Amino acid sequence: MFLFFRHFFIALQFFTRIPVTGRLADWVGFSPAMLRASAAHFPGVGWVVGGLSAAVFAGLLALLPASPAAPWVAAVLSTAFSVWLTGAFHEDGLADTADGLGGAVNRERALAIMKDSRIGSYGAVALVLALLCKVALLALLAQAGGLQLASAALLGAHVSSRLMPLFIIRTLPHVGDTPTSKSKPLAESIGNAGLAAGLLWWALAMALVGWALPGAPWPLAVLGALLGLAWMWRLLRRRLQGFTGDGLGATQQVCEVAFYLGMALGLGWRA
Repeated sequence: MFLFFRHFFIALQFFTRIPVTGRLADWVGFSPAMLRASAAHFPGVGWVVGGLSAAVFAGLLALLPASPAAPWVAAVLSTAFSVWLTGAFHEDGLADTADGLGGAVNRERALAIMKDSRIGSYGAVALVLALLCKVALLALLAQAGGLQLASAALLGAHVSSRLMPLFIIRTLPHVGDTPTSKSKPLAESIGNAGLAAGLLWWALAMALVGWALPGAPWPLAVLGALLGLAWMWRLLRRRLQGFTGDGLGATQQVCEVAFYLGMALGLGWRA
């Protein structure tokens, strides 16, 4: 159990701006093997990012004047907070993946484009559209389902969308630039036990939101995330014959938006 949480804190430090220092860092320790094992706790990082983002969202709606614009303001600022908290880690991956795969280029050229730190037209458009989708869907969920549902959806989406890349790591080979890739330390770390740990983080989150709001369309939200995973898996396999760190970030972003969309469609069908 102690090793479980030590791996979780390494993942938290790797994927967020939250520092792990002092006595906590001494207790956690570090080794390449521990970093590989920490990939299983990517959904656990979703608990922290999603929970804090939900708290920001709920707090803002409680403090803002009652107005149709209030959910939009809360959605924008909570999304900005989540981007800051993760250092735009996954958004950067989405932009690079869109630039690399957006044009009709071969595999080698796509990989070279994805390693370029500059953002191109495809990346800029993908990033703007993804952020707009998040904000609009969160505002819609708050207006159609209430504050509690939108806040719970934030937690569920962040955890679920961070589970999905584990299946890509599990089933596709790593094809990034091995010496400098951020994802290479994680690329061979998902065995059965690691995947089970990721699923445990996810199951606990879904049990919590399902208990809090049993009537919400959680199955459709999860289905949306799974469809996002299937699309990204097929795209990465067809265009790159494997995954890169940018592809994992793009998968998280796509699955997060798809989770919100599934939830929103479920509310519409139920109405």
